[in-house]
Amino acid sequence: MVLLARDIMDPKVLTVESTVDALSCARKLAAERKGYAVVVLPTGKVSGIVTEWDFLEKILAAGRDPARVPIAEIASPIVRACAPETPAEDVVETMATNGIRRMVVRSGEQVVGIITSRDVLAMFRQYIDKLSSQIAAYHSDPAPLG
Repeated sequence: MVLLARDIMDPKVLTVESTVDALSCARKLAAERKGYAVVVLPTGKVSGIVTEWDFLEKILAAGRDPARVPIAEIASPIVRACAPETPAEDVVETMATNGIRRMVVRSGEQVVGIITSRDVLAMFRQYIDKLSSQIAAYHSDPAPLG
């Protein structure tokens, strides 16, 4: 059985309107305990993604007032995305090759989920646990003498 993006994605995607200020966005991230927000235009179209690194680099380290910075100004406009039917191994390969920690899952223009590096690690942990159980079961059965 092949795992697909829809099997490992989180369907609860944190979004913010492109018109909000960075302080309001940061408060929403903190309340939701997320390290990212997908930035959407008033039409609902994705315009970027903002991460905790964007806040650190473009606001905190730069000494800017987050209440005066529009979130659209610090968001990365390039958002990597995949379809729900994309094989998980292709998602992982894309994330690793491009050094990204989040992959948006879209059906057409509609955002239906997100895959984070934590989701990928959890997927591999389940795989390793299952494999370990199978190996343990194999070794616990005595081999027939014969």
